[in-house]
Amino acid sequence: MAAAERLFEERGYDQVTVAEIADAANVSVKTLFVYFRSKEDLVFTDTWLIDALESAIRTREQHPAAAVVGILLDAMSADEPGIEDFHRSYGESEALRNGLHRMWAEYEDRLTAVLAEPESEPGPGERFLAIQLIGLVRTMTSPEIRELAAGDAPREWLRAAALELRNQDRITP
Repeated sequence: MAAAERLFEERGYDQVTVAEIADAANVSVKTLFVYFRSKEDLVFTDTWLIDALESAIRTREQHPAAAVVGILLDAMSADEPGIEDFHRSYGESEALRNGLHRMWAEYEDRLTAVLAEPESEPGPGERFLAIQLIGLVRTMTSPEIRELAAGDAPREWLRAAALELRNQDRITP
């Protein structure tokens, strides 16, 4: 919902109430809760990232790590909000921490399934690689990378991490 996103960007997630979001969207709080179960749900509605990751990996044109890095580099280069905008909007909100953990777990599940294609059942190697790939994504919002946010440091770190993943053999039992 655009109104919520705008308010979160302006003041931060924890400083915005559901009533303010409803007012900005010209709907009642009751109507807002018809579409969203909680304020937290307003944050986790966009699936562009996982959709892009699945699509890039599914093509099998490059190593999955290179595909993930390509998506992240494109996102960093776009005129869209970046790492600092994410932290300004949502920060280290305790209220969002559980939602983020659930989202990352869902992303790992989805990538595990894509990595196992065309096989029907993923194995531990696919799970481990999916965890590593989502780790690359998660790291881009970490405090350590935020310190590097100015300049090319995050891009170089991403490239080095992807190279390391490509050089590893997939782990099998």
